[in-house]
Amino acid sequence: MEDQFHELTDRVRGELRSPADLVTYERLLGLARKNTPAGREELARMLTAVERPLWTREIAAFSLGCAGDRRAFETLVLLLNYRDPVRCATAAHALARLGDPRTARAAAALATNPLRTAYALHPVRLLADLRAPESVPALISTLERLLTPHTPYWRVALACVEGLGALGDRRAVPALTAALDHPRLAAAAAASLARLDPGTG
Repeated sequence: MEDQFHELTDRVRGELRSPADLVTYERLLGLARKNTPAGREELARMLTAVERPLWTREIAAFSLGCAGDRRAFETLVLLLNYRDPVRCATAAHALARLGDPRTARAAAALATNPLRTAYALHPVRLLADLRAPESVPALISTLERLLTPHTPYWRVALACVEGLGALGDRRAVPALTAALDHPRLAAAAAASLARLDPGTG
């Protein structure tokens, strides 16, 4: 978690607005680094504290998630669906380490929701990382929906193509074959098709 934690704390430091913010920030960092049961209890209370800036919950949720504390789940899913891609990436990293069986279902729901396609990149990547039963069907469904000319969400489609190649499930063959016709996806689709294990699916 160390590199991602440094990236998170460096970014959040730019959001501090007062001396009180700095005190809270340093307190959270200390609790996260010690990773004691008492510290996790205090971090968990921060998840539901009222009138706190978002960054306090983000640090608390990331720290708890990476420690495998499932109390972070709801906050991390909220951040995974956030409008800021950097926060989405941070949440996805923690969710991948949380070990909560609800994670794949939540990521699949976000990835396949046509109203949230603009924010689907990190849920898609998370599904590939999780290698859960929900992963392949969700990535296929999302990719098929995005195989339209001039889609503005081609990066999401590309993540689906790459994820399906990594997962190696032959159920993806029709969708990946269709992706060959799309210039921005063709090379990745060919590579993913080449990776599929003939014995799967």
